[in-house]
Amino acid sequence: MSAPRIFDRQAYAQRRARTSESFLVLDAAQGIAERIGGINRRFVRALNLNTRPETRAILAPLADEWTEGPADEEILPFAPESFDLIVSVLSLHAVNDLPGAFVQIRRALKPDGLFLAALFGGETLRELREAFAAGESETVGGASPRVAPFADVRDLGGLLQRAGFALPVADVERTTVRYQSFDNLASDLRALGETNVLAERSKRVLRKDTLAATLAHYQTHHADAEGRIGATFDVIYLSGWAPHESQQKPLAPGSAKMRLADALKPS
Repeated sequence: MSAPRIFDRQAYAQRRARTSESFLVLDAAQGIAERIGGINRRFVRALNLNTRPETRAILAPLADEWTEGPADEEILPFAPESFDLIVSVLSLHAVNDLPGAFVQIRRALKPDGLFLAALFGGETLRELREAFAAGESETVGGASPRVAPFADVRDLGGLLQRAGFALPVADVERTTVRYQSFDNLASDLRALGETNVLAERSKRVLRKDTLAATLAHYQTHHADAEGRIGATFDVIYLSGWAPHESQQKPLAPGSAKMRLADALKPS
């Protein structure tokens, strides 16, 4: 059974082709670089999956040889065991078949190779989603798809495990950005290439009264004392290793040599 078509991948590629440098991308790339830097290992052949240009200088010192996108995460054109490091910076949240993408990424890794990704998830843009829903309900009697759904950190960790990654880890970092105006937020989303590419998005021009009601709700419910509106960005960091016999294995159930109750007794 094929995965549901949530995102218009052609439209997403077009938006990504027109991106400019974004502080959110730089922060996420730095987060990945710090995680790789904490590993006592030199990576040789690495893949920067669906490359964002501003990530290159940050990631370049972390491996001897880089292969850079663009690449479609849903159809990876790489032979099995091609890389010992694969990274993705703020792209995988817009993939229709994420479980399938994870499986392909794992296959492209050499045994004991590392996958590290940063992607939007959790409560990202919850204020914008709420404001659009309120504005459309007030003016047209119902809401249309305008802000993408985002996966939960626990679900993403589970998908890594299902895809066959060893030692999967998922954690989230939340940033709340304060914007002087809605136009500034929209400008940042265009710079990211993260405007609406939902497959079921409305093709009609947004009505002026709907936009006005949306902005009014946003300002009323999500502005600070100085009138700046807030926008939540949850960046979920994922890591997993291609299995290898040298990796640490979890203890089998019942193999502990001491009961927890005994370990907690005062000495």
